Amino acid sequence: MGQSAQLTHGPVTVDTVVARMRGLAAALPERDGIAVFNRVYLDVTGTAGRRSAAGRSGTTTTAATLGVRSAERYLAAVAAAAEGRRAPACWRPLLESRRHPGVRPSQFALAGLNAHIGHDLALAVVDTCRTLRCEPAEVESEFDRVGDLLLTLEERVREELVPAPDRLRIADPLTHLLGAWSLERAREAAWSAARSLWALRRLPDVADEFAQRLDAAVGFAGRMMLTPLPDRSGHPPRDLPGTPL
Repeated sequence: MGQSAQLTHGPVTVDTVVARMRGLAAALPERDGIAVFNRVYLDVTGTAGRRSAAGRSGTTTTAATLGVRSAERYLAAVAAAAEGRRAPACWRPLLESRRHPGVRPSQFALAGLNAHIGHDLALAVVDTCRTLRCEPAEVESEFDRVGDLLLTLEERVREELVPAPDRLRIADPLTHLLGAWSLERAREAAWSAARSLWALRRLPDVADEFAQRLDAAVGFAGRMMLTPLPDRSGHPPRDLPGTPL
C-alpha cells in the first residue's frame, strides 16, 4: 500500500488512540525520545479535550476523524519499529536516535512535531476527506485548530532552550540548530501538501511518489534536528545507536 493511501478503515476512536498513547507512556523510559514526543502529543490531546469540555470548541466528526487519522500514522510508525519493520522516513531519525545520550529532550520533542505536522497531518487531511467524502476546505478549520494547539506546545518547548548563564555554551548550538525550523512554516507546507495530494487522488502513482518525496524531505529535516551535541564537559557524545522497542 502506498503512503498516499488511507491508513485504516476500521472504527478506531479518539479514546482508542489516547489509550494506546497512554500505554506507550507507561511502558517507555522517561528519557526515551519517543516517550518525550508522546508526552507532547498527549498534552495536545488533553488540551483539546479540556477546551471542548469548557465549550470553547465543539467536538465534531471532522475534528475527531482528523485527530484519529493523524494519530494512527504516528502509532503505526512506532509499531513498525517495535515489530522490526521499516517505519516511514519522517519517523526513522527519531526512532533511530531515541536513546542517544547526545540528543536533548527538546530535540526529540521538536523532531516528533516535525514528523507529525510535516507528514502525518498532511496525509491525515486526505484520509479524513476520503472517510467523510468531503473536500479539504471543509477540514481546514480543524487543521488550523490542531496547528494552533501545537504552536503553543512548540513555544513551551522552545522556552526550555533559553539558556541560564552557566549553560550558555551547551544551549547556544541547540538554539541555532532548532532555530532553522518553524512549526508555522511546516504547517503551511503540510496544508499545501494535503491539497496537492487530494488533487492527485485520481493519479495514484503520482500521488504515491509525491507522498514518498514528502516523507523523505521531512525525514531529512528531522535528522538534522537530532544532531548530537557535546555534553556539559564539552566532550563529544558517545555513539549509542538507537534500538527498537
